[in-house]
Amino acid sequence: MQAKPSTLKVLDVVSLILLGISTYLALVFAPTEAVMGEVQRVFYFHVATAWVGMLGFMAAGVSGIIYLRTGDLKWDRVEIAAVEISLVFFFIAIVLGSIWARPVWNTWWTWDPRLTTAAITQLIYIAYFMLRQGIEDPDRRARFGAVYTLVGAVSVPITFMAIRLFRTIHPVVIGTESAEAQGGFNMTADMRVAFFFALFAFTVIFVDLFWNRIRMGTLADKVEQLKLKVMQ
Repeated sequence: MQAKPSTLKVLDVVSLILLGISTYLALVFAPTEAVMGEVQRVFYFHVATAWVGMLGFMAAGVSGIIYLRTGDLKWDRVEIAAVEISLVFFFIAIVLGSIWARPVWNTWWTWDPRLTTAAITQLIYIAYFMLRQGIEDPDRRARFGAVYTLVGAVSVPITFMAIRLFRTIHPVVIGTESAEAQGGFNMTADMRVAFFFALFAFTVIFVDLFWNRIRMGTLADKVEQLKLKVMQ
């Protein structure tokens, strides 16, 4: 495997620095919300991890389209990397949301439209890996994955728009607040700084992990090709 590019090494360091700054802004710099108190600080990372999770799922769908047009297995590796990393981020977002919901909604979970669609999205992409494992031929596996992620990507805008399309108790972070929402709040200037910086920081972190995962996928494919040659 080729040595790690210098740009990626720098990006690794920058990602750690941005994570540290974002943590400081969320836990120290941003003021305590008057009604929800300290638990509101979870919101900054909750939204940021959900954002990059959805971003990665959409990137996987785009990679699937490119693979179907080109047949280049490189795009299958990109697709896998996007789904794998996004699954982790999206799961973190769901966990952080539950931590926030417990004191605000007095429950860890409720089948609200946003939560329901988020859970379905998570399960769709968990199934993606489970179903891929049953296909041994690399080309067939890649075609299946491309079609699956393309169809699965439909769940992403549905999840995003759920709080705007349906009656929901989940607050709208940016935009008109729903009358049914419980836990909504107006951000102060300092809160907006912490919020948008978290979005930026986690986007950079996603790019860093994405690049590293693609490189690992390239190595894994080379190992698989060697195994197939030995078996022939």
